[in-house]
Amino acid sequence: MTKKIISFSIVIALLLVSMIYSATTGSIKMGFFEFIGALFEEGNSQMEAIRDLRFPRIIVALFAGAALSVSGVLLQSVMRNPLADAGVIGISSGAAFVQLFIISFFPALFFMTPVLAFIGGAFACVLVFALSWKSGLSPLKLILVGIAINAMFTGLTEAFLSLGGSLNTSATSVVGSNLTMRTWKDVSTIATYGAIGLVAAFALYSWCNLLVLQDKTAKSLGFNVARARLIIAAVAVLLSAVSVVVAGVISFVGLLVPHIARRLVGHDHRVLMPFTALAGALLILVADTIGRTMVAPIEIPASTIMAIIGGPFLIFLLRKE
Repeated sequence: MTKKIISFSIVIALLLVSMIYSATTGSIKMGFFEFIGALFEEGNSQMEAIRDLRFPRIIVALFAGAALSVSGVLLQSVMRNPLADAGVIGISSGAAFVQLFIISFFPALFFMTPVLAFIGGAFACVLVFALSWKSGLSPLKLILVGIAINAMFTGLTEAFLSLGGSLNTSATSVVGSNLTMRTWKDVSTIATYGAIGLVAAFALYSWCNLLVLQDKTAKSLGFNVARARLIIAAVAVLLSAVSVVVAGVISFVGLLVPHIARRLVGHDHRVLMPFTALAGALLILVADTIGRTMVAPIEIPASTIMAIIGGPFLIFLLRKE
């Protein structure tokens, strides 16, 4: 119990420090006390720029990190596979492809992209399940099929982008996963759908705990395994899809964070999911801040930072498993 409290305290403290550091570092620099004073000051031009440019970016990074990491926990629970992640098994790329398709050919439906991206992600998830299921879920087959589905949707997305012209000039940000120029409208989108998904995920913690059991054991307790899998997978897809719509495709978050979180707070989803949300938010915020400030004024996308970290981590997990 003490280890859990210490872990939560450290992550929350680091999150607060990272938020302040991210807000005060970059082309506009402010000291800590100057920043605190400017928060309550009217007409401060530097603070106005930070409020309009950095605050939305920080909030989007926090929600995207929380959504992707909790989505990873849910998918790993449903698939009984510690390597399941929305970015690795193709859910994110499926959502991104549908979003790109809608922006390119049906721009009037732009306001519906979160819902349509959810459908794209759900389709990818169904494909992964259908193609890897053979009298049960094989963890290795599931990952291999997921990587193939991911490659297919990524290839389709890149083919769209390579066509060039007016079709996709406004759509390149879908795959760029660069958090630059996020607006308060983006915050509204990811906060609304992300909050719904996160609350639903936290409410399903007991189902996730029961899915750890063998299907026969869970059914003997009167638990509807198929219904639970379907609902939990739908929430996972919603969380990853809304993250894709606002922040782009960022892989490995749902793989890396839950694995570390289990080492720190254990396997009980009642504790694991809130901790994973906080740790995921911290990770994406730190990745985005590093990418923004390391070689300024050039920005390295958060997805690139995560790929550099996550690729070796996936190899490590594969060798261990």
